[in-house]
Amino acid sequence: MTTDAIPLTGSRFLSEPARLYREMRRDHGSVTRVLLDGGVPAWLVLGYRELHQVTGDPVLFSRDSDLWNQWDVIPGDWPLLPMIGRKQPSILYTVGERHRQRSGMISDALEAIDPFELRRHAERFADELIDAVCTRGEADLIGQYAMLLPVRVLARLYGFSDEEGPGLVTALNDMVDGQERALAGQSHLVTSMTRLVAERSAAPGDDVVSRMLADRGGFTEEEIMQDLMVMLAAGHQPTADWIGNSLRLMLTDDRFAASLFGGRHSVAEAMNEVLWEDTPTQNVAGRWASRDTHLGGRHIRAGDLLLLGLQAANSDPQVRTDGASLTGGNNAHFSFGHGEHRCPFPAQEIAEVIARTSIEVVLDRLPDMDLSVPADALTRRPSPWLRGLTELPVRFTPTPALGGN
Repeated sequence: MTTDAIPLTGSRFLSEPARLYREMRRDHGSVTRVLLDGGVPAWLVLGYRELHQVTGDPVLFSRDSDLWNQWDVIPGDWPLLPMIGRKQPSILYTVGERHRQRSGMISDALEAIDPFELRRHAERFADELIDAVCTRGEADLIGQYAMLLPVRVLARLYGFSDEEGPGLVTALNDMVDGQERALAGQSHLVTSMTRLVAERSAAPGDDVVSRMLADRGGFTEEEIMQDLMVMLAAGHQPTADWIGNSLRLMLTDDRFAASLFGGRHSVAEAMNEVLWEDTPTQNVAGRWASRDTHLGGRHIRAGDLLLLGLQAANSDPQVRTDGASLTGGNNAHFSFGHGEHRCPFPAQEIAEVIARTSIEVVLDRLPDMDLSVPADALTRRPSPWLRGLTELPVRFTPTPALGGN
């Protein structure tokens, strides 16, 4: 399976993935052989229709990672294990009716969040983060803002203390980047979440964890802990990258310049365009073929891993024939997934509120900000899954801090 396989790493994958996906589709078709870290083979599904087929058939293309035919050669310290786990009792690897029950439990717990409280938390934390930099006249909107905000909001909603936020940020970033600290990040997250579940089991509060424990539907504390880890990781890093990628677009594209002076419609348009053109979640692992089959003209063996190429599918020329930018409310992208394992709707709403609020606050507080480096000098984090900036340095007229007022 490794013949002509393309490594899912390297400078071009980080610097110009859209062009690379186009070339892969042109040279290899809508389903392409790729290699993960350590030369591990997989298939990358690039076609919109093929991805729809894979995500719409949970029996043939299962979420059960035990089916993988490569487990015998996967080392115990493989850095991608946090993202492609075996026998993980989380919703990610649960199938059938059991999955539907877990999805319902999670959706109910998230849907009970007061939207006004959610926005208040997002505004308060955003103002605190801006207060820390606004008097200096310069800031990194990734490391000092976007990477800190979503997890602080989510940690409060889940029941963590504010002091635990920075450690959770570091652990989550290490885990999803898939580098040498991935397993250490996963370990920190497990320890923190296990402790929180035990605390809320003994003393429930008005938070997501307590609601899931109160209405667990027969699921164990271990299963709930695993689901909470999935929710925190899926809720923080993609939202942070959604913020960063949207701000990058608004700072580098003249079409969105008006929003830097108070316009609000352009914020929503920029966020939607990012979901189409520069989506935070580029690739997802994955699905496993439950039997031999064919997809996009390729012979897929039972147990083969298929990676969901969300960004590649969003730009598939068969559904984007005019190549136009999509900012007008077209939500037919794959950025939140599709099918049974699609991101729950309440979780999508939470991510959107956090991202939009954070962008609006920074535009209000730093209205004349501009990039302090050339746009082509901006770099991306090395992750096969997520596409986010390493930094977004800006300069602006110094302003006084609000001081919590």
